[in-house]
Parts: sequence; C-alpha cells; structure tokens
Amino acid sequence: MTDLIEALTATPVIAILRSGSSRRFPDVADVLHASGIRAVEFTLSTPGALDALREYAGFKPDGLALGAGTVITPADARRAVEAGATYLITPATCLDVVAEGRRLGVPVLPGAFTTSEILSVWQAGATMVKLFPASVGGPEYVRAVRAPLGSIPLVPTGGISLDQAPAYLAAGATALGMGGPLVGDACEGGSLNALRERADALLHGTGS
Repeated sequence: MTDLIEALTATPVIAILRSGSSRRFPDVADVLHASGIRAVEFTLSTPGALDALREYAGFKPDGLALGAGTVITPADARRAVEAGATYLITPATCLDVVAEGRRLGVPVLPGAFTTSEILSVWQAGATMVKLFPASVGGPEYVRAVRAPLGSIPLVPTGGISLDQAPAYLAAGATALGMGGPLVGDACEGGSLNALRERADALLHGTGS
C-alpha cells in the first residue's frame, strides 16, 4: 500500500492508460513519471496489457506506483498482481475483487457512485473509492458525498478535464483518475511532447 499512498501524496493523480494496443504504454508511463505523475494504471481492457505490465514492472522508474485497471474478477486480480501490479482498480462495486485484493495484500480502489455503493465497498475493505463516473455529478457531488462520508477517501474518475482538476481537489477528492484529457492520443502514437505539456498543465493547476 505504501507506494500508492506515497505516490498520491506527492501528486494526487492516477494516469489511466487505455488504448487499442498496449505497445506504447511504457513510453507514455515514462513521460508521465518524468513530468511528475507518480501513479499509472494499465487497463486490462487494452489488448496485451498484462504482458506490458509484466515487462514494464521489471524496469519502471523508482517511485512510480504501477497498477492495473478494469479489474473485474478475482482471476483478473491474481493475474494482474502476478504480472507486477501493486494496486487494483475496478469499474464497479466488485466486492469479490476487493476481497481478493485484500487476500493478495494489495490496495483496491473499486468503482462506486451512490453513497450506498461507496459505503458498501468501503466496509468491504476498499483502500480508496473510485467515484465513477465523476462528470455526472461534478465537484459539487464530491462535496455533497463527503458531507456524510468524509472519512472515506474518494478518487473521482471519468470525464474530468484538466481545468476542472483543482475544483475536484478543492471539493475534497483525495486524488483524481485522469484518462483521455491527460493522456490524449499518446498511446496511439500521438506526440509525447504534447503529453508532457498536458501533464505540466495539470500539475500546475493542481498545485503539485
């Protein structure tokens, strides 16, 4: 758990890599790390993601927390951890994945949206809760949820633009899950320089 907590304490962002191919995931992760982002998620919905995770885990930069996303089943969880993931993220309230993550000794950030879902996954042992899709409610929803559930660390994810990031953090988010608005087309062969510029804009805006 320590590497993820340390990563998000340094920079409250989890970069989400999702694409039609995982071929460029290592290059993109390196650029993000060099830009100051300390947590990266390889989504298992991307073809070849487990192989990319396994390979990259062997030479990833020091201080980078490498996780697996779109983890839906306990078998997904086991394969991801075996490949080198140090934390797991689900798209929904996958309580069996939370239980398997606890058994494996890795943090799990399950997806949830309503207060009932958030409380359910938290009581099941979630490390943090991925508030998804965050754009449906926006920062005001984060603030509203935190009123009764303020002790539960929330990681809003889904549809957050770079310029909205400070508002989510000001509303009480522990960290943010950032996919397309941050990564853009970098995983498909797009400009890595443009990726650096987006990362710099994000981190400048969040105060990191």
